[in-house]
Amino acid sequence: MFLRPAQTFWDIDLYRWWMWQGLNDGTWPVLDGPWVYPVGALVPMLTAATGGTDSTTGYALAWSLWVTAFNAVGLVALLHAPRVVGHRHIERTTAGAWWWVGFTALLGPVAMGRLDAVVAPLVVGALVVALRRPRMAAALLTAGAWVKAAPGALLLALVVVVRRPWREVVLPAALVCAGVVALVVLGGGREHLLSFLTEQGERGLQAESVGATPWLLASLVDPEVGVELNAELITWEVHGPGAQGAADALGVLFLVGIAAAGVFLWWCARRLGPRLWSDETARAQLLVRGALLIATLLIVLNKVGSPQFIGWIAPPVAVALALRLPGWRSTAWFVAAIAGATQLIFPWGYPQITTGGVGMTLVLAARNVALVVLAATVVLDLLRETHAPRATSGDPDDDPAVASHVASDEDALVPGPTPEHQRDAQPS
Repeated sequence: MFLRPAQTFWDIDLYRWWMWQGLNDGTWPVLDGPWVYPVGALVPMLTAATGGTDSTTGYALAWSLWVTAFNAVGLVALLHAPRVVGHRHIERTTAGAWWWVGFTALLGPVAMGRLDAVVAPLVVGALVVALRRPRMAAALLTAGAWVKAAPGALLLALVVVVRRPWREVVLPAALVCAGVVALVVLGGGREHLLSFLTEQGERGLQAESVGATPWLLASLVDPEVGVELNAELITWEVHGPGAQGAADALGVLFLVGIAAAGVFLWWCARRLGPRLWSDETARAQLLVRGALLIATLLIVLNKVGSPQFIGWIAPPVAVALALRLPGWRSTAWFVAAIAGATQLIFPWGYPQITTGGVGMTLVLAARNVALVVLAATVVLDLLRETHAPRATSGDPDDDPAVASHVASDEDALVPGPTPEHQRDAQPS
């Protein structure tokens, strides 16, 4: 951020300008006009105004300090995850916390210089407390959705791992929404409350998006295809035959794909059957892998491809490592590599992409393919982990459900429920 402040902290200066207008002119986003963000985004932006809104440097410094504090809370949640989940006899690990720090460094300045940096620790906290305090998790995810919409989709992963979804997920989420709506209505912003859903509906395929990859590659050899600046939105978009049609199609496929993911997770929960309530590892795996699947699809099916979106896939991985869940090492390395490639693309190599540079364009294409592979891999992992255990001959080692509770030196697992938890786990 020090080497390229104009590019990496451009959004922060925009946040400062909005807060200056509100504090000095009394003109607030949402309350006085449409906005590209949900109204809750005003909270972190206004918090950073403690550094002043007249100075870009002061505001950016305050923003950085607040984001650091938010992430520190996320690190504390990761360090104490087994205790929070209720497994006090499981030795804590720093793997999740260190991975989180490493991922942030690999993703680079956008991991701090965007609104998503505030939301990520909220998602970490929500996933950590989800199995024991689903109401709190639902409230945190909903609050995050009113800052940046993406966390709201993760409610689909939460709702399938609770016994009473209406009471434990839907009701807390509805109460948070009701409080936000009431405040906005009292502030006179009812007309623009949901403007963030429509403000960018007509935009084209952003050059970094997964869907833009074929046109991006074609631009290297076809003069009819190119990357052009959308001056109104200040984003680079691909243009060429079929590009706008693909953008429109993605607008529909995005909703269909997320809905399909929700149905798939429900089917996985049904496939687990009684194991969902008796096997803590299986339940935790469904939650975090489900969250990773949805977060990845939010990127893959999005016609917008901003680099900070990669931060959405980090919380499930960090929480899985913090809970010592099995089978996450390769995923953690893969996601870290995606983060590193993303920083290479933005801010360092972005000028080459907008000017048709072959090397960086191929790096971006490879990164996008990796995101698709990640989504497919998570689906396969869920299918494997929710497969019904085969009949055994009486040997515990032959029973996956029993074997899953046996911790190894390399990858300790979350154990099965204690007798007290077993009583709590009986169907109501």
